[in-house]
Amino acid sequence: MRVWRVVFILYVVLRYGLDELVLAHDRLGPLRRLSRALLFWRRFSTPRALRLRLALERLGPIFVKFGQALSTRRDLIPTDIADELARLQDQVPPFPGEEAVRILEKIYGRPLSQVFAEFDVEPIASASVAQVHFAILKDGKKAAVKILRPDVDRIIRRDVALMLTLARLLEYGFKEARRLRPVEVVAEFRKHLSDELDLMVEASNASQLRRNFSDRRLLIIPEVYWDYCDTRVMVMERMFGMPISQVDRLRAQGVDIPKLARDGVEIFFTQVFRDGFFHADMHPGNIQVAEDGRYIGLDFGIIGTLTTEDKSYLAQNFLAFFQRDYQRVAEAHIEAGWVPAHTRSNEFESAIRSVCEPIFDKPLREISFGKVLLRLFQVSRRFQMEIQPQLVLLQKTLLNVEGLGRDLDPELDLWKTAKPFLERWMSEQVGWRGLVKAVKREGGQWVTLVPQLPRLIHRALEENVQQNALAEEVARLRQQHHQTQRWMIFLITGMGILFGILLALAWMIWMDGPAN
Repeated sequence: MRVWRVVFILYVVLRYGLDELVLAHDRLGPLRRLSRALLFWRRFSTPRALRLRLALERLGPIFVKFGQALSTRRDLIPTDIADELARLQDQVPPFPGEEAVRILEKIYGRPLSQVFAEFDVEPIASASVAQVHFAILKDGKKAAVKILRPDVDRIIRRDVALMLTLARLLEYGFKEARRLRPVEVVAEFRKHLSDELDLMVEASNASQLRRNFSDRRLLIIPEVYWDYCDTRVMVMERMFGMPISQVDRLRAQGVDIPKLARDGVEIFFTQVFRDGFFHADMHPGNIQVAEDGRYIGLDFGIIGTLTTEDKSYLAQNFLAFFQRDYQRVAEAHIEAGWVPAHTRSNEFESAIRSVCEPIFDKPLREISFGKVLLRLFQVSRRFQMEIQPQLVLLQKTLLNVEGLGRDLDPELDLWKTAKPFLERWMSEQVGWRGLVKAVKREGGQWVTLVPQLPRLIHRALEENVQQNALAEEVARLRQQHHQTQRWMIFLITGMGILFGILLALAWMIWMDGPAN
């Protein structure tokens, strides 16, 4: 079955001309020329980014989700491809309601009529991983029931394994591909998918967000009904709200739209800087608005977390950016360990200035926080900065929040809204208040740690010497066989691609005939 899946993938690659991207490397010139000769009739008038999006949609929901995840890595991929991939829609026909009933009865071990007072067999929403049905509990509470699609874990494992194999071949075979870190990108995608496949994880995310916003002043999070939850089903309070994208209906309902936009920014920065725990999938489909103008959050499968160090790094950088203090930006990166300690701060400062100065020709209200963060990532890569997954999620969410806020209110000044929040957070963390909090939090550990310091320092020095010797030996061995390994992988990959092209070509001729 996996062989035929590989052949189908190669067929789609050839059908949409993606082999031009895959075989673009100079070393693959012979294979590229062979592909062009065999498929001489192909002519493409559509841009490469559009063809890539259409191909991913043809390959199925898991590839669609991968494209969506890849669209957030704008620090790695060209802008035209990132923009097109962001348009991918995770829309999948629902599986039959009768199948949903069978799955639930197997999970609960009894007829569904004994679990729910009412259960709507017709799903209200469907996506690649799960679908949602409405129900009423025995005590009369209205609920939403999220159920994993049958056999979805097997499908995901199969397709992600193929992605990971291709990523490893690219990374081991071509030095240029390592800069894009394909294995890390696929591994990150696999981790997010594994979290989405365990609905108990999503339920705990929802529960944590609900506690964080227990006053419900700005944001409403549905209550989780834990007695009904399982790794394959999540039952929560049913929400009644209007999609945030329906601005005209919200305005007719009397909702203060500019305030709604400002509240969205406040909710985001509260999650990031107060809690270090934020909803990382805040697109319009996951947000509703209650009758009184409060936000309603939905779908908690993707959550970002930040440490105190992450929050300090972000706050210092945002404040320094908008004060044009690029020296402080460079120093903050080095102090936080985001770039190597040997980095020359004056060179780093100059690089940051060259990227960011053009931004400040615009009024502050027109400056995009998300794009500032993206440009920071891009320039930092030249100085060997390792981008952390939580910062990628943050950048994606910030772009979503900005787009959503400015769709609601084009005059929204994000800097004016966020600056007081950042300054207040910094004063609480860095000033004397921060010192008092740190002493209260860490004092007990310091009492037990101080007497052990001499022994711990001696042990650390010994381990460092041993690690250096081991690293030198590993480097020597790796250098000996690296060249041979690269050529073996190149040869095997080339033969596999050639064989696949021939199979896919035969399939294309049999199924489609010559394509224009």
